[in-house]
Amino acid sequence: MPIPTTALQLRSLIKSSGELELSLVDVPTPEPGPDDVLVRIEAAPLNPSDLGLLFGTADLDTLQVIGAGERPVTTAQVPLTAMKSMAPRVDVSMAVGNEGAGVVVRAGASPAAQALLGKTVAVLGGAMYTQYRCVPVQQCLLLPAGATPSDGASSFVNPLTALGMVETMRREGHKALVHTAAASNLGQMLNRICLKDSVSLVNIVRKSEQVALLKSMGARHVCISESPRFMEELTEALVATGATIAFDATGGGTLAGRILTAMEAALTRTATEYSRYGSATHKQVYLYGGLDTRPTEFVRNFGMAWGMGGWLLFPFLQKAGAETAEALKARVAAELTTTFKSHYAGEISLAEALQPDVIAAYGRRSTGEKYLINPNKK
Repeated sequence: MPIPTTALQLRSLIKSSGELELSLVDVPTPEPGPDDVLVRIEAAPLNPSDLGLLFGTADLDTLQVIGAGERPVTTAQVPLTAMKSMAPRVDVSMAVGNEGAGVVVRAGASPAAQALLGKTVAVLGGAMYTQYRCVPVQQCLLLPAGATPSDGASSFVNPLTALGMVETMRREGHKALVHTAAASNLGQMLNRICLKDSVSLVNIVRKSEQVALLKSMGARHVCISESPRFMEELTEALVATGATIAFDATGGGTLAGRILTAMEAALTRTATEYSRYGSATHKQVYLYGGLDTRPTEFVRNFGMAWGMGGWLLFPFLQKAGAETAEALKARVAAELTTTFKSHYAGEISLAEALQPDVIAAYGRRSTGEKYLINPNKK
């Protein structure tokens, strides 16, 4: 198949006038350097972190489309009160998409690059909502024989995040963990990792059907955050597992504080002596997402040995070091179609990704309903 001299790329622009503009632009197809490869991108997931860059703080209820066909331009208004937080990116056209997968169609002269020519690889490096992406060999993951780009599209963010949570648990001296939004693709991966590695996991979901889904996958402890008995059931699960670290995808609202409260209640139940400062065992909640955009609220009724902070994949990988990062990536490749298998609600083209009805579907960020962009889909 001939390689075009230019390729389509999805761009996000927030103008100083307070308008978000999503468009498709022609960019030159790059020529690989000695240690680079050119990948024809055929699958790239719409992760929550991608949606944050794609839409910024725009009000999606104000979406409008200008034009049609293969080159629509979609606009939305950014509330004046939200423009201050967008200041660093105002009037800067930004490429979007953290990760993707496809076939290497050109390769640089180095042996490592040539070895990937014609192979299907997963790629990390940004700007993945584009038809062709040139990246260093080090940013590629060779997929197992028979794996498709769709199989490998989510090889980095979700798998490494789930593995990073378990690694963080171990490094910080905890023996079990809690995860919210647990029926998501990431949550299902984390459940499979914990079952395989014999790590106790407490899953928190919002809906009863999500309980059935996780239970069918072998999950032992699943609590519904909207249930009247949530705190009682969560405390029982924490007593059973001894979990003292949690990773919260919601970020806002009261959930993080309620988890700390339940951890303290579980520790108090098994305490042998009273302390007015609460349990001496450290309890930690990491906020790693923002599904709930409200302020984070909590009541300090969980003693003094606690922490609440942020957790992101790339700072974790930098702190863990290259050897650990490579070991985690190797595990992802080895278990790509089992432990780290992803499910998608649909596949869309670049042009379809700019249609308001399609944005309404993937912009909901509904648990278990992730979409793929295929930049080369017609």
